[in-house]
Amino acid sequence: MHELGPEPNFNESMYFNAFDPTTRLGGFFRLGNRANEGTGEMTICIYLPDGRVAFMFGRPHVTTNDAFDAAGMRFQVVTPFEELLVDYEGDVVLLDDPLEMADPRRAFTANPHTSCEVHLVYRRASQMFGGEPDQPSERPGEEFARGHYEQLVAASGTVRVADERFDLDGFGLRDHSWGPRYWQAPWYYRWLTANFGADFGFMGSRVARRDGPGGRGGFVWDGEGMRVCREFRIRTEWQGEPPYHRSIHAELVTEDRAWKVEGSVLGLIPLRNRRRDDSGNELVTRISEGLTRWTLDDGRVGYGLSEYLDQMIDGAPVGLAE
Repeated sequence: MHELGPEPNFNESMYFNAFDPTTRLGGFFRLGNRANEGTGEMTICIYLPDGRVAFMFGRPHVTTNDAFDAAGMRFQVVTPFEELLVDYEGDVVLLDDPLEMADPRRAFTANPHTSCEVHLVYRRASQMFGGEPDQPSERPGEEFARGHYEQLVAASGTVRVADERFDLDGFGLRDHSWGPRYWQAPWYYRWLTANFGADFGFMGSRVARRDGPGGRGGFVWDGEGMRVCREFRIRTEWQGEPPYHRSIHAELVTEDRAWKVEGSVLGLIPLRNRRRDDSGNELVTRISEGLTRWTLDDGRVGYGLSEYLDQMIDGAPVGLAE
């Protein structure tokens, strides 16, 4: 944990995802401390093998930045960067149609709630990528993470939703961020995470600014070392109204080679964040979380998440061109 900063919107958060290709069970878990606001953010999302999604979001009362432990979820570090524990005991809402979460109030009242229990062990699969730069990398008012690192991981344990119990033995990615954050800071971003077993995986990131080119980056882990991307290209095929991402074409370019990958979204849930600006205008941000099957140009198949954040203008995502 980091010292609580003076910024009113200081956030420290950890996120974990995982997918088991055998049981077809996947999910992600996040805790964020926003202690200067007196609140936190807790998200659990489990993609069940039959296409349903078990989901819960909470804003627990948080006044310190001492631990990740709130709203039934707890993250523990056993050995830094080597082994961590993720546990959850609480309720979830069961969604036959995860797209209903575009209207959270209706989704939470129209669908059944049930109990859920998660106990997972995350272990290192790759080196760490990222950290905190010596000089600020974000402009004032556009801060999203002063420090941020990511790591490919292996995950194992159990998940129970109502009376169904699943063993999970797969791979995923975890991240850790700290510093001032508003979800409205990026104009849009695309964040792709993928695992192809213990020896290969990648992360691709595209962050767009309203008034400039933004940034592109990522890494490829080849089982021996971390290859940093000097270019990341992405093209998206959309579906529905409002449109959601359904197919992804990406290319990760490192110093000595390039990897092309095709993504097919297996399940998607849209999440929403709202905030009023200094003039009282409501700002709406949509974060679409897609469980995704990835196919490399050499035929290998992996799994992960494709997270698309967009500011919503007149009900449409601003990043449709990419």
